[in-house]
Amino acid sequence: MTLQQGLAFGLVGLTVAAFIWGRFRYDLVAVAALVAGLAIGVIPAEAAFEGFSNDVTVIIACALVVSAAFAKSGIVELALKRILPHLKTERSQVPVLTAAVTLLSMVTKNVGALAIMMPVALQVSRRTGTKQSRLLMPMAFGAMAGGMVTLVGTAPNILVAEVRQDMVGAPFQMFDYAPVGLILTGAALVFLTFGYRLLPKDRTGTIGLSAALSANAYLTEARVPDDWTLATKPISALKAMAPDEIQVMALIRDGKRKARPRGNTLIRAGDTLLIKGDQEALEEFIVATKLKLVRGDRPVLLEEAKDEVHLVEAVIGADSSLTGQSVRSLDLYGQYGLNLLGVSRSGYELTQHLRTAKLQAGDVLLLQGSEAGLPGRLATLGLLPLAERDMRLGGQRRKFLPAVVLAVAMVMVGFGLIPVAIAFFGAAVVIVALGGLKMREAYAALDGPLLVLIAALIPVSDAIQQTGGADLIAGGLKSIFQGIPPVVAVAGMMFAAMAVTPFLNNAATVLVVAPIAATLAQQLGYRPDPFLMAVAVGAACDFLTPIGHQCNTLVMGPGGYRFSDYPKLGAPLSLLVLVIGPPAILLFWPM
Repeated sequence: MTLQQGLAFGLVGLTVAAFIWGRFRYDLVAVAALVAGLAIGVIPAEAAFEGFSNDVTVIIACALVVSAAFAKSGIVELALKRILPHLKTERSQVPVLTAAVTLLSMVTKNVGALAIMMPVALQVSRRTGTKQSRLLMPMAFGAMAGGMVTLVGTAPNILVAEVRQDMVGAPFQMFDYAPVGLILTGAALVFLTFGYRLLPKDRTGTIGLSAALSANAYLTEARVPDDWTLATKPISALKAMAPDEIQVMALIRDGKRKARPRGNTLIRAGDTLLIKGDQEALEEFIVATKLKLVRGDRPVLLEEAKDEVHLVEAVIGADSSLTGQSVRSLDLYGQYGLNLLGVSRSGYELTQHLRTAKLQAGDVLLLQGSEAGLPGRLATLGLLPLAERDMRLGGQRRKFLPAVVLAVAMVMVGFGLIPVAIAFFGAAVVIVALGGLKMREAYAALDGPLLVLIAALIPVSDAIQQTGGADLIAGGLKSIFQGIPPVVAVAGMMFAAMAVTPFLNNAATVLVVAPIAATLAQQLGYRPDPFLMAVAVGAACDFLTPIGHQCNTLVMGPGGYRFSDYPKLGAPLSLLVLVIGPPAILLFWPM
């Protein structure tokens, strides 16, 4: 062993130890390792920042932006709208929700797919009384399984493709993972459909502030436009187009108010409805019925705003100048540039025009205004802002834009017309340019710690390869793997990646293990592809702990899971992958 190899091994060993210790953040450890590698000379200065310009980092960043656009578009909720009301028990909820997140994770990053589907699952849980703990972990595992099918589904696939590029001169393509991934995903779905019964029923998940606020019932006004395309309909027909949580509190026609109108009351052009419900239910109702939210005496026109429109919930403080005032007398829009979209008042039901209602201390207001001006105006009015949430009430959602743009990008990549990084970078730019996502939302979608972790660790892992350390380790492993059946060798490499991932993070596992696996395959006289596929599968399948994969971490709090809950469902699923995975890999990627 040379001095440079020893230093490289020491650097990686200390980095791994720091990851396992868990005292410091992953991204901080990675950056510190990069600086240390430069200081001891195992990382050349000119290679220090190659990870930040690497295609891997670009693809992952753009996949996160596309996933955020999917979440905002509402296309997933639209696709499931007719199915969800029929999911009455956990026996039907688990397979449908798990299959939905699994399919979605094949085309977007698996963490993003899970983030999109979690609110849907929590809504189903609240409506039917099913414990969140029975739904969320199967969905997390399904997201990880689905991510194995395509290049962009999970970070390990992208990183393994980069290793193959370095080893043989060509990366894995977008759908090279599909044959093995589909087999394993199908097996995982079948198992999770029945295996969820291994999970405890007595776990109570934590409810975040955003979820608690979403339960606020707001009263808002919506006007029937003169060119209403739905013609004359009764109130019952309108309510059938939206969730049961919507209540029509009053109908205002020709200046006359009718409280609690009957379901057979016909709605006409020019009518104003006072409707009550939580933010998500109101949004769905407005979009489905094609009504117009009212600001003061006229509908809200978001296009009038020159700055980025922002929505915020704020409480009227005890000393606020709004207390005892009506919206009409205040002229919130004329004086402050704020639109009042809804009022939530505990213990009292409003059935009058919002513009004539007297506001009280403690009322929660749903306000709309320019992002730059909101903080100062809230302070001036004595309003206390609540936690910022992603609210779209009154806005337009580009339901199909992300799906269309992503489909075009994937087709172009599939036919080899453009590289993956260019395709996903272009898709992210087009989505933002066409209004599918605001720039602020695109920046917020980027997972900074993950991107820094990967970008900083790429030069560190390259140090093992460049100093010949990977050849040295592979030479030591050669005597162990020599002579054993290929399927056992592939299973051994998969097991190694699966065992290391809970302690390192799946991206770090690939960066450390994949070069060694490829070198070992070459020394054994095998093609590197089966070994690299084994590493990708093993690193993607961390079903045993809540810390190795972001999907597991994401559901831990809402599901009320303990550390010991993960192996109950994850251990048999991991064993299933180890049994099915190696033969499937060798079937499509022979030695």
